[in-house]
Amino acid sequence: MSIVDSIRKQVTPIHPEGYVFIAGFAVGAVILGWLWSPLGWIGAILTAWCAYFFRDPVRVTPLREGLVISPADGIVSSVGRFAPPPELGLSVAPMLRISVFMSVFDCHVNRAPLTGRILKIAYKPGLFLNADLDKASEDNERNGFIIETAAGQIGVVQIAGLIARRIVCFVREGETLSVGDRLGLIRFGSRVDVYLPEGATPLVSIGGKAVAGETPLADLAAGEERRGYKVG
Repeated sequence: MSIVDSIRKQVTPIHPEGYVFIAGFAVGAVILGWLWSPLGWIGAILTAWCAYFFRDPVRVTPLREGLVISPADGIVSSVGRFAPPPELGLSVAPMLRISVFMSVFDCHVNRAPLTGRILKIAYKPGLFLNADLDKASEDNERNGFIIETAAGQIGVVQIAGLIARRIVCFVREGETLSVGDRLGLIRFGSRVDVYLPEGATPLVSIGGKAVAGETPLADLAAGEERRGYKVG
């Protein structure tokens, strides 16, 4: 293995969605440095943070029927029963909802929590409240998915936050995803809600740390079986 190949394996990839922002930060840093060198250093630090924000690391995803994997990096901010967004048409009754809040220091690439086919994608414009608030599920800009899985239909909702101003969707209706596949990205602080069918057993609690594509959030199966894994 060459030195270049070795370095590539050690460096976390950056998602292409971030290139234009990183370039903008870099140009700003050069201009600030030209005006006053200390400002240039501040710009350089912000450029490094922007590159860090748009990182897209490889994840090792557990594979087992009925295991719901976290779609986002961050802190589990809610575990309870809530009615899903009406535009999804998923259910009028409350469902188990697990929410993961992403700070500006978390990876913001979102992943599929289960293998299944996307039945519906519904975007709704809205406010930009702090995504950690419960009312953000109702009032904030969001993009929701209904995914048909072997265990029934689930809902996944990307919610823009106080700083986030753009939800990016990578997939289309009718597309089939494998658990852990990338489905979207939210820029600069936000939240993802997962709505699960009756019988789901939560495997996390509020305040716990979740890693997209790796952390099991809930179990839809009756019993625990041996898990496989996928890398991607």
